Formats: sequence, structure tokens, C-alpha cells
Amino acid sequence: MAKKIAICQSNYIPWKGYFDMINQVDEFVLYDEVQYTKRDWRNRNRIKTPQGIKWLTIPVSAHQFDIISEVEIADPDWNTQHWKTIRNVYNKAPYFNHYGEIFESLYQEANQQFLSEINYHFLSSINALLGIKTPLSQSTEYPSRGDKSERLLSICRQLGADVYVSGPAAKVYLDVDIFENAGIAVEWMNYDGYPPYPQQDGDFVHAVSIIDLIFNTGPRATDYMMMNKEVMR
Repeated sequence: MAKKIAICQSNYIPWKGYFDMINQVDEFVLYDEVQYTKRDWRNRNRIKTPQGIKWLTIPVSAHQFDIISEVEIADPDWNTQHWKTIRNVYNKAPYFNHYGEIFESLYQEANQQFLSEINYHFLSSINALLGIKTPLSQSTEYPSRGDKSERLLSICRQLGADVYVSGPAAKVYLDVDIFENAGIAVEWMNYDGYPPYPQQDGDFVHAVSIIDLIFNTGPRATDYMMMNKEVMR
């Protein structure tokens, strides 16, 4: 059976598509040894409120050319503030009473020094809630050199990958030929076709944090994902 690997920068409480990618592979590598980019998904995500879409942003101390794993948390009380906002927004959601204590504990425990550690904390815990068993590892475990594509290929080789699974945004830079020459096929995630789910507060929005899906649909959350569907192209 072909071994599938995905390599992706860590995100803060990401949307459902991120977790579908994790579920589609045999190992998911958090690629946090690349440059941190401001106003991106590394330290923030969106929730849906009665007033519209709201960003939840972890305040960080980042300098020019810092890699993601070097970025430190700037405000130790960020987790208390985020949980207060989430509780106020979702306290009337159908499954808040079921999952609220779980997420409250996750936020209370989110006191790590570095952003990468915070993201890993939430990713691994939400995986468990969704029944995703894919191992998460860190790119530091697999030394690599070269340009973007060469570094990704090196990690795939070290893991014995037969298939590299990538998000569609990488089509603008990924050198597919070097993967194929190494005997590793490239597959692209396809995020088309997600069904809407019961959601609070106005028009439906797909591109929000997974917590919106969990609080609104509870144990049926994976019914609105692509967990058991073909998602590659």
C-alpha cells in the first residue's frame, strides 16, 4: 500500500480542510522551519459571530526572517481572552455544553512559550476529537537542504513516501518533476464540494475555524468533512 505524506506549516485552530488533509495521509509533518509570515494562518483564524466574521489572533513577538518555530508568544493572557470570546459567541450553539469544557481545558493548558507548540497542542487535541489517528511529526526530525521543493522531497525520501499530498496553493512553486523523477507521485487536495452544515448567525461560511463545525454539529462533524470521500485530484 502506498505511503502518503503531507508537509505543511502549522496553523492555529484551522478550518476543516486542514484536518481533512491530515486524515488523508499516513504521516503529517509540521513544517515550521520556514520563515514566519505575518497576517497569515500561523497565529490566527476566523470564527463566525452575530456581528460577522471575527479574527482570533495570538499576539506574537516575531522579527524579520524568524522561522515559525522561533516565534514566541507576546501576551501570556491571550488564551484567556480567546476562550472568553469563543464562549460568548458559541454558548448557545447546539453542542457547546458537550464540548465547551473540553475546549476550556485546552485553552487553559495553552500556556506554551512558542507558537509552534501552541499550534501542535490544538492540532493534536482536535485530531483526537475527530477520530483522526494520523501521527504528527516536526520537520526538525528530518534534516533537509535546498530550495522549497528539494527540502520537501528530502523529507519525503526520509519517510519512505510513495505519494506526496499537497494543498492546491503549492501549484505555483512546487517542482513536480523532481518528485516524479524520485519515484514519488504528487497528489493535490481538492476542497470542492463541502456540504453546508447548520451554522449560526446569517449566511453560511465555509472558511472558518473547525471549532465552528464542532460546536454546531458535535459528533456529526465528520459528516460535513471529506473523511471517507475521495478528495484528491
